[in-house]
Amino acid sequence: MEFLLVTPQARPGVALVQLNRPKELNALNGQLVTEIRDALQALDADDAVRVVVLTGNERAFAAGADIREMAGKTAVDMFLDSRFSTLEQIRKFRKPLIGAVAGFALGGGCELAMTCDMLVAAETAQFGQPEIRLGTMPGAGGTQRLVRAVGKAKAMEMVLTGASISAQEALRVGLVNRVVPVGQYLEEAFRLAASIAAMSPVAARLAKESINRAFETHLDEGLHFERKNFYLTFASEDQKEGMAAFMEKRRPEFKGR
Repeated sequence: MEFLLVTPQARPGVALVQLNRPKELNALNGQLVTEIRDALQALDADDAVRVVVLTGNERAFAAGADIREMAGKTAVDMFLDSRFSTLEQIRKFRKPLIGAVAGFALGGGCELAMTCDMLVAAETAQFGQPEIRLGTMPGAGGTQRLVRAVGKAKAMEMVLTGASISAQEALRVGLVNRVVPVGQYLEEAFRLAASIAAMSPVAARLAKESINRAFETHLDEGLHFERKNFYLTFASEDQKEGMAAFMEKRRPEFKGR
């Protein structure tokens, strides 16, 4: 892959996917978005991988979409552009996905970060949707996921002014899980990933699916969906192992079956 570095076993059970367009501050062109999708699909099929960490570098997670690539396009060009459906495929990645963010996460970069299940931010991280400053607006989830993450009022301010927020403010409003010094953000993401990788992969997938459903349906339907997934865990070897280990006062050894 030209714009992506993939390490399937960066830590036991944890893969690392790193955006690698440093001169462009990891701006998301069509090829990079496709490479992210393809890498995640390959890791989804790899049973040795239980959690994935997605990151950029210390200057930028992703500074936005590649404006040079988009500037001359027409409305029909954008309608026919496959990057939006590709981003939706990234969102539907089934395993836990942790974003490790330093520097800029703006525009499409912020939207990509919000497709992650959890975010670990360096103190240098900046999140924003500055598209309005270019005469346009977010088109890959920025007006939808941001509202769900930070609330209507804050999302409205960020989208309509193009203003960014700091890592600390992102933590305060609930956009990120934790903020650490820039030299520690990737290791902190690995620590979080390792704690999840130690759990049942079957239960983790079903739990992720249930949490995501909470944003897509009303409470009664969400509870029904949750309960069916709960029942389904009892068909797994991991559930039998987990409860046996609890009663035997030992550490469980989950196999993902």
